[in-house]
Amino acid sequence: MSRLMKSVSGIRGIVGDTLNVELVLSFAKRFGVFTGRGRIVIGRDSRTTGKMLQQVVSAGLMSVGCDVIDIGICPTPTVLLAVENLNANGGIAITASHNPPEWNALKLINAEGTFLTPEQGREFWNIPEQEFVDLDWEKVGSLSNYENAIDDHIRAILGLDVVAVNEIREVHFKVVIDSTNGAGGLMSPGLLKALNCEVIELFSEPTGKFSRVAEPVAKNLTELEKVVKENNADIGFATDPDVDRLSIVSDKGKALGTEFTLLLAEKYILSQEKGCIATNLSSSMASEEIAKEYGIKVFRTPVGEINVAQAMKKHGCVIGGEGNGGVIYPNLHFTRDAPLAMTLILSYMAKTGKKISELVVEIPHYFMYKTKIEIDAGLDFTTLESDIQKDNVDLKIDRQDGIKLIADDYWIHIRKSGTEPIVRVIAESDTEEKSEKLCDKIITKYFK
Repeated sequence: MSRLMKSVSGIRGIVGDTLNVELVLSFAKRFGVFTGRGRIVIGRDSRTTGKMLQQVVSAGLMSVGCDVIDIGICPTPTVLLAVENLNANGGIAITASHNPPEWNALKLINAEGTFLTPEQGREFWNIPEQEFVDLDWEKVGSLSNYENAIDDHIRAILGLDVVAVNEIREVHFKVVIDSTNGAGGLMSPGLLKALNCEVIELFSEPTGKFSRVAEPVAKNLTELEKVVKENNADIGFATDPDVDRLSIVSDKGKALGTEFTLLLAEKYILSQEKGCIATNLSSSMASEEIAKEYGIKVFRTPVGEINVAQAMKKHGCVIGGEGNGGVIYPNLHFTRDAPLAMTLILSYMAKTGKKISELVVEIPHYFMYKTKIEIDAGLDFTTLESDIQKDNVDLKIDRQDGIKLIADDYWIHIRKSGTEPIVRVIAESDTEEKSEKLCDKIITKYFK
């Protein structure tokens, strides 16, 4: 049986297994009480179980007195922006992001339009069950629909000073967009067409029957690579089902890998405005080299979008995100936003007059290797971390999130996933072979 996963990323599981209607109803009621029984925005990705869970969530919220605003199928960042725009008390995005189609989840959003902080998460789980009982018929909440959330999101992106709208429109880029039958098909093509791009759409119908493995890592983008090459396109974009992660295929028909999405966005934003960067511990050390070029600092955080967002707020960062293709630009909002990232990359190309294959050559290149190990609930990860630290006293150690071993020319990060019952082992160095060997050494020594 799969496990129900609880973390700063939300609550997720396999529908009909660990994530069932009774649990979802209880979670929704708890969240309604947590938010003060006010206005709650809900939106979902295109998963086939989404409509069922949307109705359960709506009923649960309304039963404890919340007024629900349903914005339908849309990107997760659209839900977070709508919470701000509609002055709601909170929001729920019904999506399991990059997980396979049998999974679904509730991502909980606070009144500021960000995911719950760790402190808010603890407060949420500490609410006693007797507080979220059904109210009587005169006190239940209402349900309304708001159909303009995606249009609001597009207008907000195009209104940013850093988005080179006129320059992009003059170039008339040819762009291939792969939405993998997720929520992106309802927004990405429209945004690109508003920028006068010639758009070739792949898998834009939001059926929830994903056309590829959901996570848009390079190995999953062979079809996009092929179509970019066949059509002599300027660039290809791929998103995950809830559209917070962006991956790029170059004009040469080569998938760049999700790390380059954030690195290119960093380069562009830092060329336009002065400020620091925040990113997580599992993202590329190339960020430090980019920061050095501009004389600014990089703040590293535990994995998780809200951790990066909090660091950005604390330090006044002008750009941030995660190496999984998630870009956060605070002048829009403090959440990963793939449509926004598309416009930043296109702006960079338009302003420099360079192809994406030329711009990526200017980014410091390292090689990352990622692997994962399935674990059982009895693993004593704290003791394991301590053993790893004792065995690596010659390296710099970061214990913010699992354990990260840092040398001058490589790093290894070992951490428990917050979204799956696995341990992730990630290494980055100057060669792919070295990175793979670093991971294999950790796995062989500590997990076999």
